[in-house]
Amino acid sequence: MLGSAIAEQWALLRPDDELVALTRQEVDLRDAAATLDAFADIAPDAVVHAAARVAGIADKLAHPATFLQQNLQLDSSVVSASIALEIPELLYVSSGAIYPAALPQPLTEDDLLGGVLEGANEGYALAKITGGKLCEYASREFGFAYRAAVPSNLYGPGDSFGAGRAHLVASTIVKAHDAVAAGDSTIEVWGDGTARREFTYSVDLAAWLVSQVGSLEHWPSLLNLGVGFDHSIREYYEAAARVAGFTGEFAYDTTKPSGVMQRLLDSSRARDLGWNPTTTLDEGYAACYEGFVTAQSQKAN
Repeated sequence: MLGSAIAEQWALLRPDDELVALTRQEVDLRDAAATLDAFADIAPDAVVHAAARVAGIADKLAHPATFLQQNLQLDSSVVSASIALEIPELLYVSSGAIYPAALPQPLTEDDLLGGVLEGANEGYALAKITGGKLCEYASREFGFAYRAAVPSNLYGPGDSFGAGRAHLVASTIVKAHDAVAAGDSTIEVWGDGTARREFTYSVDLAAWLVSQVGSLEHWPSLLNLGVGFDHSIREYYEAAARVAGFTGEFAYDTTKPSGVMQRLLDSSRARDLGWNPTTTLDEGYAACYEGFVTAQSQKAN
């Protein structure tokens, strides 16, 4: 999702640049040798590393070893190839999951390694922490501008709506759409709906990141990037109900996990650098729902 948005924004904002967008069909970034060969052929001035193995909470709980292993492989391949080829700049997309689960909110970059990680995200979080630290150490040791962006949860066009892989926003959209199509009067929600999450519209983030490549030396090693406020799980389901036209009720299953009660990033350092996302939740949901419906229609045809 974010990689596609970056490619689209790059074409709009920096049309004179040559952008090479590597997909998993072109190179398996878990393969260190193949990654090094691909980077050597391209000889880039900078690398934006947005690839990751991601999914919803159920999949992460079921496959923690997979999330740890594959993300470590991805990050090691990309950063190691960049170091070996002396690529001067690398933007690594990390995750808000790197922060401890029980610290006061909002979370600052200084909170990294300050406590115990959320259990459901631990494998993924450990990999992203390691990737960010590898960038920090490479910058320190070799003088490169390798920096880690730490977005809040993201949503937007191109999100994954598949079973088991959908994040919260995509999942709420699928559930609301399917409930309307089936004529259901209720939607099941994991937890009691009070846990809070911060979601940033991926296109806002992509546009700003595109503007920053070439000047990453001005960043700290780690930079939070969120909208600065959060919503309850219930409010996200309500937003999905509005765009899908669902008018029924929500059934809360408190036997199911809902993750940490809150994860809100302090993005003041990024705002000092010009970060200013503007898309509202309803605007973002409308764009996501339109993309979902279009994709469903194309599958049907």
